[in-house]
Amino acid sequence: MKSLWSDDDSKTAVARYGDKGIGEDLALRVYTTRLLGGEPRLVLHGGGNTSVKTAVKDLLGEIVDVLCVKGSGWDMGGIEPAGLPAVRLAPLLRLRSLVSLTDEEMVNVQRSNLLDSTAPNPSVETLLHAFLPHKFIDHTHANAVLAISDQPDGDAICREVYGSRVAIVPYIMPGFALAKAAAEVHEAHPDVEGLVLQKHGIFSFGASAQEAYERMIALVTLAEVRLERGNNRKFKVAALPKSVATAAEIAPILRGLSALPVKPESGVYRRFVIAYRNGSDVLNYVNGAELSRYSQQGVVTPDHAIRTKPKPIVLPAPVAGGLDRFADAARVAFDTYKADYHAYFVRNNAISDVKRKELDGAPRVALVPGVGVFGFGASAKDARIAADLAETTIEVITNAERIGRFESIREFDVFDMEHWSLEQAKLGKSAEKPLQRQVVAVTGGGSGIGAATAAAFAAKGAEVAVIDRDPALAEEVARKIGGFAIVCDVTDRAQVASAFERVAETYGGVDVVVSNAGAAWQGRIGEVTEAILRESFELNFWAHQFVAQQAVRIMKVQGTGGCLLFNTSKQAVNPGPDFGPYGLPKAATLFLMRQYAIDYGKSGIRSNAVNADRIRSGLLNDEMIAARAKARGVSERTYMAGNLLEREVTAEDVAQCFVALALAEKTTGAVLTCDGGNVAAALR
Repeated sequence: MKSLWSDDDSKTAVARYGDKGIGEDLALRVYTTRLLGGEPRLVLHGGGNTSVKTAVKDLLGEIVDVLCVKGSGWDMGGIEPAGLPAVRLAPLLRLRSLVSLTDEEMVNVQRSNLLDSTAPNPSVETLLHAFLPHKFIDHTHANAVLAISDQPDGDAICREVYGSRVAIVPYIMPGFALAKAAAEVHEAHPDVEGLVLQKHGIFSFGASAQEAYERMIALVTLAEVRLERGNNRKFKVAALPKSVATAAEIAPILRGLSALPVKPESGVYRRFVIAYRNGSDVLNYVNGAELSRYSQQGVVTPDHAIRTKPKPIVLPAPVAGGLDRFADAARVAFDTYKADYHAYFVRNNAISDVKRKELDGAPRVALVPGVGVFGFGASAKDARIAADLAETTIEVITNAERIGRFESIREFDVFDMEHWSLEQAKLGKSAEKPLQRQVVAVTGGGSGIGAATAAAFAAKGAEVAVIDRDPALAEEVARKIGGFAIVCDVTDRAQVASAFERVAETYGGVDVVVSNAGAAWQGRIGEVTEAILRESFELNFWAHQFVAQQAVRIMKVQGTGGCLLFNTSKQAVNPGPDFGPYGLPKAATLFLMRQYAIDYGKSGIRSNAVNADRIRSGLLNDEMIAARAKARGVSERTYMAGNLLEREVTAEDVAQCFVALALAEKTTGAVLTCDGGNVAAALR
């Protein structure tokens, strides 16, 4: 591992933060914390922590010694000075004289000594940073260090690697007890450059930010060198089917089995979003003949437990063309996993001094031989985090097995960490948005009503796939809402099938589909060419059928219901002159919606439509609006607001109608009118 320290960059950081009133110590602390946080082999997703002991002025202008330490949950890779709250140092140091200190007391003391009461909670390892005498202290969960310490003889390997350069601290759960133990070990070895916390991570320290950082890099490099001396063998490969099913085929099965019923009678589930990985290292790991041994030993560092659960679920290799058999075997595996998790909770809660509340038993990581790794989360971000941590686990265990045999902390220690309130607090307690955990696909999502609809669903917490034939438009909308762009001509059945495979592989499945893509062909019905009429039917009817078919296929596999939403237009019930080529297929799509409601209601799949009129979009552009207004002898505004409410209806208004129907858990076969009031288009 190479040092990324730059004299020029460090001076730039000092100058930049200095302009904001931030002192040099804290500026350099932020600079090297970001260097550490930018290296995934050191820390990931809020892991690790850093600190600096410095002096600042308080509200009265008095100079106060403080510890600026990483705030709990802050990500080191993008940290700012606010993420390193200042805590009065003297009160923290006095705590060391205590025999014991509860978590609640520790948090209270730390918060009551913050210089800024609105600052985030200081790290759970704040006291460890305080009790060590060094000015700059760095802590990471370096993969290489974990690989040499997560061994039955980890102490001996670490002594071999480091000699007298580091001291070793036995595993103790973070908090007051660990802080005291680490300080005592350090006092017995005052000249060390760092501490290895067995099966947890590594600390380095120094008089300057550069010294602490470069010591961390040097110590991690020594562990990497030791691993290189291990064997380079790959895991012995298990017997696999000649042909395995794809991730897109099995992801909806996994997503359905992981879902937790909330209101089964209403088909309401607490779903998970899925992230998929299949790199060569991942496949080497999941294809191993001993996967059920080395993957079930526990976490590689305790911090992972809150994101990945103590263990992943191991599933059988799915045979291509044998999805029913895989689904049956996976169902048994999920049931067994949940039962085992409950037993794990009961077993460990019985011997715990603090009685815990049982967490859900759904796995957060699935290992599938021949296919790869799946991470589960409440959002796409959380799923990616679980998958990232799974890949880190794979790297650590693979390297650990090169020089010995991977061994985690005791089961009870994992339980204690997973259920620790201070760890769970890192996940946040804010209420979930109404459509969080749901995956939405919007066709024609690159502009107009589609773009507004994609944004509206994203605002409600959904993960959104923006499907459009224009790659630039799709990418732009997806970028703005944090979604996923898919280029697809929805009149092409094969492209639609491919698009939904990508949705399934990216998010695990689909829950809501807004079939919106359309275009308005015109012409007198008795004179229009067959080519125009057929072209309109391809987009305004057949495309809706292709999309709905693929959506229903995935929804049925998931087994958690779903929602089809169609943009049918007022032309379906109130045709206008010269709009037959557009209105006829739209009328067919209206009845298509109702047929899906009839045929798939028993599967919990709802089907509804929005009937909109005079919406400024690709179907009704500014030039068309001007022409129609002129033909009627009115202003453009009068034309657009020519309804009972005398209000122009926007694409955003239509989008909110789609969202409302998605949230209407017991509504199917309905048409929601969005036109400001047009009696002729009202359904009777």
